[in-house]
Amino acid sequence: MILNISIIIAFAVIAIILFLLEIFLFPGVTLAGIGGALFAVGGVAYGYYTLGITGGHVTLGASLAVYGYFFYRILRSKSLRKIALNTNIDSKVVSARDMGLNPGDEGITLSRLAPAGKARFGNTIVEARAMENFVDEQTPVAIVHIEGYQVIVKSIQHIQN
Repeated sequence: MILNISIIIAFAVIAIILFLLEIFLFPGVTLAGIGGALFAVGGVAYGYYTLGITGGHVTLGASLAVYGYFFYRILRSKSLRKIALNTNIDSKVVSARDMGLNPGDEGITLSRLAPAGKARFGNTIVEARAMENFVDEQTPVAIVHIEGYQVIVKSIQHIQN
């Protein structure tokens, strides 16, 4: 009986070690996490197999309590905060209309629009999308219309033709 309990405890310890490796060394779903889950389930299953139903229930309850305690301690520890991403994004997207652009404004492409790229209208540089397939770099363009945050342009040569 003592040997069986020792084996169950060993399974639980190995499961916790593998879960810790999963959290701190191998992020994502890796063999360490899968192995930890298998050892955790295997320890409980071994408890049911060797100790009977009552012993299995005790093993299940004790395992849930121990795993819950360890995960609570990990989540409350400062070590998890050191590896967590804690950046706040304070920027916002400004629409083309908020930048003072209107249909009919003329500008020049800064990159090839295939079909999207950069264009400058006055001092404002925006992401522009060509109505036709491609517009080469340094081609004069005019804004045809604005859809939300997208500026739809057409080369001035095509407008005049």
